[in-house]
Amino acid sequence: MSEGTSALLLDTCALIFIANGDRIEPVARQRISEAAADNRLYVSPMSAWEIGVGVAKGRLSLPIAPLDFFQRFLERMEAQLSEVSPSILINSANLPGRPHKDPMDRILMASARVLDMVLVTRDGPILSYGSEGHVRTLAC
Repeated sequence: MSEGTSALLLDTCALIFIANGDRIEPVARQRISEAAADNRLYVSPMSAWEIGVGVAKGRLSLPIAPLDFFQRFLERMEAQLSEVSPSILINSANLPGRPHKDPMDRILMASARVLDMVLVTRDGPILSYGSEGHVRTLAC
């Protein structure tokens, strides 16, 4: 599968930026649209957890309940849930190189690696990790 036809995995921030209509990089917007049209756009269930925690701790404000927000995003973007398997979870604890410590980001990076996806993000440490060749990334 070429880079342009790879499945995309949105990190939680990318999901929120897209849902809120925030500006994202034109190349990323195009690739996301193409992936959605071809059933290659994925979101991790771990992003649902991060959204729920963000709302519960007052760091994220949503116009609707977190679960409704997450489900509507999946429907509107024609995104699919990625798997979170024991393999992904164990790999997240054993990533090569020097990934940063955030456990959810580690799970997303391991997901992209194990499932052979491109991780769409604005997160600087994830993009740096990707530039080291450990995970394929697309800056949004």
